[in-house]
Amino acid sequence: MKILFVEWESYGWQDMKEAFTEEGHDLVCFPFQVFGHQGEELLRDPETERRLRSVLRKEVPDLVFSIDYFPVISSVCQREDVRYVSFNYDCPHILLSSNTIINPCNKIFVFDKATYLEYHHAGISTFYYMPLAANTKRLDAMDPYLSGVTLPTCDVSFVGSLYLEKGNYFDQIEPALPERTRGYLKALITVQLKILGYDLVHEMIPAILDDLYQVCPVDPMRDSVQPVSFFYEHHVINRRITAIERIDLLETLAQEHSVDLFTHIKDFPLPGLNVHGGVDYFHEMPLVFKRSKINLNITLRSIRSGIPLRVFDIMGAGGFLLSNYQADFQDLFVPDEDFVYYESKEDLLRKVGYYLKHEDERKAIARNGHEKIAAKHTYRHRVKEMLAF
Repeated sequence: MKILFVEWESYGWQDMKEAFTEEGHDLVCFPFQVFGHQGEELLRDPETERRLRSVLRKEVPDLVFSIDYFPVISSVCQREDVRYVSFNYDCPHILLSSNTIINPCNKIFVFDKATYLEYHHAGISTFYYMPLAANTKRLDAMDPYLSGVTLPTCDVSFVGSLYLEKGNYFDQIEPALPERTRGYLKALITVQLKILGYDLVHEMIPAILDDLYQVCPVDPMRDSVQPVSFFYEHHVINRRITAIERIDLLETLAQEHSVDLFTHIKDFPLPGLNVHGGVDYFHEMPLVFKRSKINLNITLRSIRSGIPLRVFDIMGAGGFLLSNYQADFQDLFVPDEDFVYYESKEDLLRKVGYYLKHEDERKAIARNGHEKIAAKHTYRHRVKEMLAF
């Protein structure tokens, strides 16, 4: 099959490109600029449309593929009558708010089953549920101690954002809100932190939506199918909830164990933690997972049921995974056999202590998880599954 591969600096793009090639498909690469683009250029950009039309008419591919969905690509594919397949690792992916998602040319794969069901129940037939993946072949070839990369050996590690980088939306908005709204927001965050499996933010945000909009007027994309509350819910409030949750869990663990944090803010003041800068996704992050006795996953609160990419990366690298519970785990993995999940802060503390002391059990679980990824959840598996639809 001849595939036009939309090439941009996404997570996993090299692995996905390799998977298509190893499955025997002929790839034509279409360079695409995402970072630095204004949002409207990802919706409609005459130059991108012209370039894409030209390549489609010259190469005549069987389909166009991209990691994450882009309305500008879908619009051209719809006009040129070419199938467009997108494999989405962002959740929420703001561009899935575009009304172009209903274009019949689309096959949109999302890893969060709750998101898939939302679109499915709305009668949108272009969405499919597809878990994420890892390239175990590449990860297995990475020796954690012969790579030339200087990284620590960790008892407990977490790789991820704290969502507190300079200029984050919450810190810009919260001080300018009326006092009663700040109190409401604080109470909402406090209660949601105590509740797992129920989206209280979505239910309660309408009461303060006008105040949020007055302070930070953000309108939906011109062709959006999502309400204005979508931005404040996912990009402001849920990110702050995730930040508080991650810091609280990491600080609590650091009172009893050695904990290493790899995040974008290298000098972030977290007492008791070994705070490092961010690590390169392709070359360094897998080595952290291989060198850590316990790898934590603390899922972004906007991901309602899905298993984030971090989980597949950890297990694919052969690391031991200790994660919060996500409903989609039950579709793919067996708790205490392939991975371990915690149900509360106290449970997390107990399980970290237990698995640091029980090396044989820890290594057996990590090995099972890795074998499950290699057997069912590589990028080659996903390529076969997507093209079968």
